[in-house]
Amino acid sequence: MNVKKLFDLSNKVVVITGGAGLLGSQYAEGLTQAGANVIIADTNFEACKKIAKKLDQIYDKNSMPIKLDITNKKSIDGMVNKILKKYSKIDVLINNAAIQGNPKLRTTSFEEFPESEWGKALDVNLTGMFLCCQKIGKVMVKQKKGVIINVSSTYGIVAPDQRIYGKSGQNAAAFYSATKSGVLNFTRYLASYWNGKGIRVNTLSPGGVEKGQEKEFVKKYSAKTMLGRMARKDEYVGAIIFLASDASSYMTGSNLIVDGGWTAW
Repeated sequence: MNVKKLFDLSNKVVVITGGAGLLGSQYAEGLTQAGANVIIADTNFEACKKIAKKLDQIYDKNSMPIKLDITNKKSIDGMVNKILKKYSKIDVLINNAAIQGNPKLRTTSFEEFPESEWGKALDVNLTGMFLCCQKIGKVMVKQKKGVIINVSSTYGIVAPDQRIYGKSGQNAAAFYSATKSGVLNFTRYLASYWNGKGIRVNTLSPGGVEKGQEKEFVKKYSAKTMLGRMARKDEYVGAIIFLASDASSYMTGSNLIVDGGWTAW
């Protein structure tokens, strides 16, 4: 047994959707440090380019920024073609892209919530993931190997506690729970479907990250976790590297929960 080799991602080609976001950018840096060639894919192409340039300068790697709309098949096809032209393979897909909805609608009651926003969330959080898995899954089937990590949430496992949002009137939208819950069984389906094809599919379910929210919200959220705090933005990198590497070689169809104990009591 060689523990360093278990977590080594040298020359692995890893696609991260939503790669320019708060957590996506953290995953990109961690995976780069582990040796991977990272494809940073996001609708925000300028941010992708900045992140890729930074990683290449610091770690002397060969990352690739790509403008990607996961709800658009042509956009996904274009990304895959560029990756295969440059690297000739795709080892890992991290379906990290998701939306939490228009902030202006966070105070809207469920009874009055617009159907258009519900539909938009389904398009990104579920259909976009479906399309990425479908296209990149074809590549992995031909390769006879690959790893897919679908990102869910604690709110895909348990209902959000609306009480922690306080007098702000903010609340967690119904579509977020519905889509993130759907991710869990979509993962199990794919793990079962690609059984025997050399493709492993797992879910990561992270908890909330502290990012300048109201003090009262952070206090109430923290009180609901066993560790007594929200996550730092870099605290899911270890889980991502574990799921992407051979360290998780006997794991498929599973859900890795990293939430400070939120869902454990």
